[in-house]
Amino acid sequence: MKPHRNPLAAVKILNGAHELTVHDLKRQENCFVVQYTIAPPLPNAADDTPVLLALEAMDDVGNEYFDWGGAYGAADDGTHTNGSISARPALAAKAYEIHLRLSFLRSGEEHPCHLMLRTSATKP
Repeated sequence: MKPHRNPLAAVKILNGAHELTVHDLKRQENCFVVQYTIAPPLPNAADDTPVLLALEAMDDVGNEYFDWGGAYGAADDGTHTNGSISARPALAAKAYEIHLRLSFLRSGEEHPCHLMLRTSATKP
C-alpha cells in the first residue's frame, strides 16, 4: 500500500511501541474498509505471538458496525505492516463521522484504540 500524503488519523498503539496510521476509509456496497499501516512492523506470527485485530464502530447518526474480517502483512521493504479491516453493514449514506474502536489482541491482553474518522458525506 502506498501511504497517502495526508493520513486520516495516526495514533500510538500497543503500549506506544507502534504507530497506527489510517490511510483510507472506503465505502463498499455491503461494508466499509479501513486501510492502515503500522510502524515499526508487527512481529511475524511464525517468530512471535501474533497480533489479532477486531473492530467495532458507531457513526454520528446512531448506526452500529461490526467486524467483518481483515488481513495484514509486512511491507516488501520490511519497514511497516500493511493492513485492512472491514465492518458491516455498509456505512450509512448520511454518516459524517464514524467512531472506531480497534482492539489489538496480543498474548491474552487487549489493547484498545479509539479513532474518529470523517466520511465522504457532507456535514448536516
